[in-house]
Amino acid sequence: MLKIAFDPIYAHPLPEGHRFPMVKYELIPEQLLYEGSITEENLFRPKACSSEIILQTHSPIYYQKLIDQTLTASEQRKIGFPQSPELTLRERIITQGTIDCAIYALKYGVAMNIAGGTHHSFYDRGEGFCLLNDMAVAANYLLTQHLAKRVLIIDLDVHQGNGTASLFSNNEQVYTFSMHGAHNYPFHKEQSDCDVPLVDGIQDSEYLYLLALHLERIINTFNPDFAFYLSGVDILETDKFGKLKVTMQGCAKRDEFVFSTLKQKGIPVAVAMGGGYSPKVKDIVDAHCQTFRLAQSIYD
Repeated sequence: MLKIAFDPIYAHPLPEGHRFPMVKYELIPEQLLYEGSITEENLFRPKACSSEIILQTHSPIYYQKLIDQTLTASEQRKIGFPQSPELTLRERIITQGTIDCAIYALKYGVAMNIAGGTHHSFYDRGEGFCLLNDMAVAANYLLTQHLAKRVLIIDLDVHQGNGTASLFSNNEQVYTFSMHGAHNYPFHKEQSDCDVPLVDGIQDSEYLYLLALHLERIINTFNPDFAFYLSGVDILETDKFGKLKVTMQGCAKRDEFVFSTLKQKGIPVAVAMGGGYSPKVKDIVDAHCQTFRLAQSIYD
């Protein structure tokens, strides 16, 4: 059964003037339920991640600032929105959602978090709308609980997973793979185990060729026993910040290739949605829902 993490706080509204497509977090499950792709049984509501688990990945000083609401103005600017207790709680719930998805994936092969993919969060700071790095926390949880030995993080958001790359730069049990816009945020890139910088305007055929070339090589050489997949839809040609020219059909082929490859290799995968900034929210929701449908059909 496909298990999907969702909590109403995912769509927590930000203060006026801070544009961020939070509404998609409500619309995605509503659409999937409406069309009959899932039922209420597929959805689960995660609790807040414990401090003990978060501190396996993040700095105690930084984490305490999130709890006490004592981030400086400069630290808040780098994150991109002002601090609030609700936002800290939201990130803790998203993080636990990704951990829970990892546990469900071990049982069912795949599980999905409607939010997550907060890959710009570092050990001691947040950036780019990311406070806590959910996939990094979840990967460390699997390793410390001896539920996995070799974890692959597949980051196909249009922005490099700089925080994730930094967090695992000296960890041989985690392989970080990021395909991202070469001329997109963050403008200072960290070094992943494998970075594939993409030129502006890249189209379906070249994008999918590069993905197949690198992912198959990585799996064959690293031999992971678990994967996290950040399936950002900001690679779409409709995205106002992405700078790429991948079609909706190309995005579907991307997801299908990742899921089919991992299933064939017997590698469980936990999925987080990542970014999407098309001017029409329908395009964002359609692209994300497409990912859920593909996972449902491939792992059914």
